[in-house]
This record gives sequence, structure tokens and C-alpha cells, in this order.
Amino acid sequence: MSVIYNRVALIGLGLIASSMVHAMRRRGLAREIVGTARSPETRQIARLDGLCDRVTDTAAEAVKDADLVVLCVPVGAMGAVAAEIAPHLKPGATVSDVGSVKRAVIDAVAPLIPEGVHFIPAHPLAGTEHSGPRSGFAELYDNRWCLLVPVEGTDPAATARLRALWEGMGANVEEMDADHHDLVLAVTSHVPHLIAYTMVGVADDLRRVTDSEVVKYSAAGFRDFTRIAASDPTMWRDVFLNNKDATLEILGRFTEELFALQRAIRTGEGEELFDYFTRTRAIRRGIIEAGQDTDAPDFGRGGSK
Repeated sequence: MSVIYNRVALIGLGLIASSMVHAMRRRGLAREIVGTARSPETRQIARLDGLCDRVTDTAAEAVKDADLVVLCVPVGAMGAVAAEIAPHLKPGATVSDVGSVKRAVIDAVAPLIPEGVHFIPAHPLAGTEHSGPRSGFAELYDNRWCLLVPVEGTDPAATARLRALWEGMGANVEEMDADHHDLVLAVTSHVPHLIAYTMVGVADDLRRVTDSEVVKYSAAGFRDFTRIAASDPTMWRDVFLNNKDATLEILGRFTEELFALQRAIRTGEGEELFDYFTRTRAIRRGIIEAGQDTDAPDFGRGGSK
């Protein structure tokens, strides 16, 4: 691959940003990568590890002369960061993000982007339960999806360039409307996380089952819930507060389904339960056939990445 952007600035240096660094370096997609983070400790680790070509103390310094700026901070912090960097953005630069909510990010960031700077929100659908500058790895985006959500009037050439970067990092890329994105993600990510947090919370509250039993006898289902529930609490707090409508809509649908299953169990409707589980099993097969997971017993996760 050839260089797509001369200078890329990453604001925030957690799992997503550090994986971007490794993925860009793997294919030589950026001539220089500059990074910064709010925490002095994170910046120090990034400097010690040589994660970026340069690590700056402020976001304003990081974006100077950058061709691409990617906001890799929690959704709730996007607006404040955009306000901080806006006066320092190079004309013709592209600003993007990696937040898992799009409408709230557009509302917070778009009004702050100066004339002559492109704003192209994005969301890589990839991650692990780990966070921090040492959690990233180059393969995180391989055969995963990255959704681009260009705002009205976006320059197609700027969008094509950002698409080329994500494809160069191994991702499949599609464009999507912001509101539709938020609804899709409420189904595929946000509500499942909420259910996982809830189930782990139930186990914690159910005093008749001891903590040691929960740990010792964890079957695959609960174990996977705990993996999901180990995700970054700041990020997930911001996701739910900023994707409120879609999350509540899907949560309402989930509650209705749960009541229907409750009734089927109570009244001994075995056929209804069997049909329901057969239908949902087909969705799992579809995910495997699409190459988004394997049918391995450990959900294809194998290592501790």
C-alpha cells in the first residue's frame, strides 16, 4: 500500500487508536502519526513504547498541520475536544471519529468544524474488553466493518480517501445514515451490552449464589457476559446517554420478548420455545457464514487480545 495521509493525529490513545497506529504502520498508510491523550500517564506509556512518531501534551499541538484528525475519545468528550482543536486545524484537513453513536457526535462536533475542513464521522465495529495504549494490535480491523457516516455536503474525494485508509487497515467499509446507524448499533451492540451488565449485576445481587460459585462454575454464557461487562465504563455510560432513543426503543422490544418467553416457560409451551430458539440459532449461523465469528466453543476468541 502507499501513503494515504502525510500526517495523522489521534486524539486519545486507547485500544482503537493504538490499533489504528499498528494497522497504519503495517501497510505504510501514514508518513507520520502524532498522538495525544488526556492522561499524563497514557502519554508517558505511549512515549516509552514509541507508539506514535510524536506524542504531544495537548490536542491543539497534535492537530497542527495534520491531514487527518481522528477523535478517539468517549462520545461525551467529543464536543469539548472539537472546540479545543477547531482553531488549529489545517484548511483541507479531514476530521473523523470512532464513536459508537453518530447522531449525538454530529450534533456536538459538526457546528465547531471550520469552513474548508471536512468532517466525516466513522465507527469501526471492532474491539475487545481491553483498553489503554498497550491494548492495540494491527489485526483488530481485519475483516471487520467500519461504517462511514458523511454529513450532508461532504466532499466525495475526502470520503473516498478515508475509506481507502480504513480498507488499508483491513476493514470492510460501508456508508450509513446517522439515525439508522444508531438504531442498528442499539440492536447489535448497545442493548446486548446493557443486558450483559444487568446479568452480571443480578449474579452479584443474588446472595443465595455465592461469589465463589459464580466464578467457579461459570458456564460459557455467563463467562461471555462478564467479558462484555468488563468493557470501559466511561465509554458505555456515554453511549447510553447519547443513544437514548434507539436504546430505549430496542430495550422496550426486548422486554416484550422477555415477557413472552416468561409466559411460555410458565405455561409449558415447549413448541413455542423450540421454534423461538430455532429461529435465533439461524442468526448465529448467519454471523459465522459472514465471517464475523467462528463456530469454535470459545466464540473464536482464542487468546487474551
